Amino acid sequence: MARILVTEEIAESGLDLLRADGHLVDVQLGLSAEELLRAVRGAEGLIIRSATKVTQEVIDAATDLVVVGRAGIGLDNVDVNYATKRGVMVVNAPQSNILSAAELTVALLLAQARNVPQAHAALVNGKWERSKWEGVELYGKVLGIVGLGRIGALVAQRALAFGMKLVAYDPYIAKERAKQMGVEMMDLNELMTVSDFVTVHLPKSKETAGLIGKEALAKAKPNARIINVARGGIVDEEALYEAIVAGRLGGAALDVFASEPCTTSPLFELPNVVVTPHLGASTAEAQDKAGVTIAEQLRLAFAGDFVPFAVNVNAAEVPEQVKPYLAVAEALGRFLGSLEGGLPESVEIQYQGQLAGGDTRLLKLSALKGIFGAGTNEPVSYVNAPQIAEERGLEVRESFNETSKDYVSLLTLTSTHHQVSATVAGASKEARIVMIDGHRVEIPPAQYMLVVRNDDAPGKIGLVGMILGDAGYSISSMAVGPSDDGATALMVLSLSAAATPEVMAEISAAPGIIYAKAVTCTE
Repeated sequence: MARILVTEEIAESGLDLLRADGHLVDVQLGLSAEELLRAVRGAEGLIIRSATKVTQEVIDAATDLVVVGRAGIGLDNVDVNYATKRGVMVVNAPQSNILSAAELTVALLLAQARNVPQAHAALVNGKWERSKWEGVELYGKVLGIVGLGRIGALVAQRALAFGMKLVAYDPYIAKERAKQMGVEMMDLNELMTVSDFVTVHLPKSKETAGLIGKEALAKAKPNARIINVARGGIVDEEALYEAIVAGRLGGAALDVFASEPCTTSPLFELPNVVVTPHLGASTAEAQDKAGVTIAEQLRLAFAGDFVPFAVNVNAAEVPEQVKPYLAVAEALGRFLGSLEGGLPESVEIQYQGQLAGGDTRLLKLSALKGIFGAGTNEPVSYVNAPQIAEERGLEVRESFNETSKDYVSLLTLTSTHHQVSATVAGASKEARIVMIDGHRVEIPPAQYMLVVRNDDAPGKIGLVGMILGDAGYSISSMAVGPSDDGATALMVLSLSAAATPEVMAEISAAPGIIYAKAVTCTE
């Protein structure tokens, strides 16, 4: 029997499952940070939602903690990395609200098309305004889906039933997979120019914040309508207001806002804007699913069974020869995903040397986690990475060779257009990228990196260095390698910050540059 501390409202149906197994369910709501530190002592399980902060201090205080369960999707309030170091499993309920969020999207889509809230408000105020609130049919209209993950795919299914034409922007969905769903893939600018309705289904991150901003909205089709049931801030609310007031957009429907709770906004004053107070997961079914799902995950964890929604692994269970390569595989996957700039058609994972003789299953998961983590902007774990690969149409192959000419062990990822290799070096097992597209280099992975391939002619290093220096970038490390035939050279640099599109365009346009790519290996 385990003591499970519950700090936020969870469906009783879920808690009853834990009680039926003989566990002690200790519900303590509204705890302060200090009270949480006391309450968590002696707890083997902890169930939270979004308000409770599971920090390093909390994990240290919970010396008996086995598993943390988040009844929902996001894990911003849990220090997952530290939990992993401490051997504490973290689980969530990633599919509990996807149907509810998709259905609310459709509700707001219809509300925008037919002006339902506005007509209702007018009628209850004694105004019979049939002509004023004339709407449009969804049939034959183009729906642009920004983010074709689980929720976006469900919206696509439902929109097809209305006879809508579907287009989508998501660099991490294979075109063939999208075609099977009845969706045409295109870049964001093209999507904005052809769509009658645009719906957003991306988690918020530094890459997606402000994605639908002034520039994107300026490309929108006249009278297009924007719908956001994802996260506030992905759509720039100020730019959206300006576009609607200027008559460039037909309206918007928003369930989420940059700052919440949000009770005042210039958008609220516009008659062609529909708003709801973050109701995406606010259905009885979604709340019940979240509670039941998280309870089921804890039951499995305490029984020692496979836990399908675990988002981390206990590093102590990884074979010693493989353990140093977990972070290497994920970093290499991120590097490759960034280098490709989208989802490749296939990826081959090659294990050479001692690595090929060990259990490499977790390395495959780590590499996939890195590839999708580079661009999908949805939670990717060791558990769901293969499922995401299947859903998005990525073909994955593995090969093994227990001999390695120059390294004790070597890990190589080969995609449609690129190949990268890495190893670990020294007693401290530090990661090193040692090969990029046939060029030998040696550089540690970093958060902000730049890869430039160029004609092997004098002056290219100085040229790139001058552009970066003039733009205010510091270079912390650098490696240069020629190709075997001496025709081309490649330089890879670690930078003080992410290279801007303007800097990348200037480098790419310089004479003799074959390609220039901004890449990342770590979050």
